[in-house]
Amino acid sequence: MTISKILEQKKTLLSFEVFPPKQQANFENTVNAAKELCNLNPDFISVTYGAGGTTRENTVEIASKILSFGTPALAHLTCVGNTIDEAKNIISQMKKNKIENVLALRGDIPQGIPNPLSNELDHANVLAKILKDEGFCVGGACYPEGHPESHNRQEDIDNLKYKIDAGVDFLTTQMFFDNNMLYSYLYQIQSKGIHVPVLAGIMPITNSNQVSKMVKLSSAYIPAKLLSICDRFSENPEAMRQAGIAYATDQIIDLISNGVRGIHIYTMNKPSVAQEIYKNVDKIISAINS
Repeated sequence: MTISKILEQKKTLLSFEVFPPKQQANFENTVNAAKELCNLNPDFISVTYGAGGTTRENTVEIASKILSFGTPALAHLTCVGNTIDEAKNIISQMKKNKIENVLALRGDIPQGIPNPLSNELDHANVLAKILKDEGFCVGGACYPEGHPESHNRQEDIDNLKYKIDAGVDFLTTQMFFDNNMLYSYLYQIQSKGIHVPVLAGIMPITNSNQVSKMVKLSSAYIPAKLLSICDRFSENPEAMRQAGIAYATDQIIDLISNGVRGIHIYTMNKPSVAQEIYKNVDKIISAINS
């Protein structure tokens, strides 16, 4: 089923994300993690593409496995590492595997690789148009705190509008840790005529070392409350894990209460974390959708 259709049927979606392994020997571990997540009956599971497209073969295969488990799949596809012909070849593989939903991304620019973008496929809106013409339900990424490469918020929203005009059906946010950042962002994009559903990307911080990594990757603002949690429990892994799950749960309940259309959990291939969060919010989401 397409995510657009699911959004028509439900007020709030719950979805998860997994990533293909860098080492082929870990492929079955990722499939098993995806299967455990499917047992929670999410609305869909997304499968990332890997930096520079390094795991693209596995992306399609894992998405196909997720479909076989009875859960809709969202396969990522990037401009980085592909020409239009190469992208169309991957699109053909997706169709053969009955994948209906694709997240169109420019992709992170890998260091040390010359000319990672082809001139013909250099922005996500170009890829989104190709996917839409091929009949896919197309998702796009958005950045509540601004894309790291944008000069200002207006430029960032203008670029987002290009993706919407190319046919993007829904948006998934970069991770954020302060819900007010999202609420302000939603107001700004709606005032610019962007009204597609936005799914909130939530990253549970279960290890204090994750904080510095998240800041480096996404330049995300870390609220004082979360910093205090990390500082207090950094030497106690079990306590840190429990506190991180509680923080993510609080974020999610607030987002659902304020009408956000979906919660997309970046699981880091850890089904147990997703399972615990699910137990904390399943009745809440059911009540909203009943």
